[in-house]
Amino acid sequence: MMDANSTLDIDVSVSEPEWNDSFLDLEPLARKAMTIALEMAKLPDQVSGRDLEASVVLANDDLLQVLNREYRQKDKPTNVLTFATIDSDDPMPDEGPFPLGDIILSYQTIDREAREQDKFFKDHFIHMIVHGTLHLLGYDHQTDDEATIMETLEIRIL
Repeated sequence: MMDANSTLDIDVSVSEPEWNDSFLDLEPLARKAMTIALEMAKLPDQVSGRDLEASVVLANDDLLQVLNREYRQKDKPTNVLTFATIDSDDPMPDEGPFPLGDIILSYQTIDREAREQDKFFKDHFIHMIVHGTLHLLGYDHQTDDEATIMETLEIRIL
């Protein structure tokens, strides 16, 4: 759980104009979803008690497909990709804010999935932010047990 004295600095950048057409105030939504996820999730030791920073990129299917192909060998767009600092081979910073990493979302895939699943776009966006935040903390869903843990936590957070 995030320490009450810790801060969270989120940089939200929009690289796909369709995000602006959603008529949502996306930065506060992302900040609130990430904060709640950090308050409810078990934090890795190297993150616990530190100020945190993260990046959220609001992108499109084209970028997510390129990144998905390059980093996951899946040549198709996806709803969210994360690049977590704790998964990096680089040394972790001992002082200052801990950079959790990047969450990159595709407007087109999230919009399509929301319509297919009969969800509000806003709700699906928040779910993908929570999902991405948990990935930044080291949660995964590669095995059934991992998926159960992560999905249970997502439901509690949402």
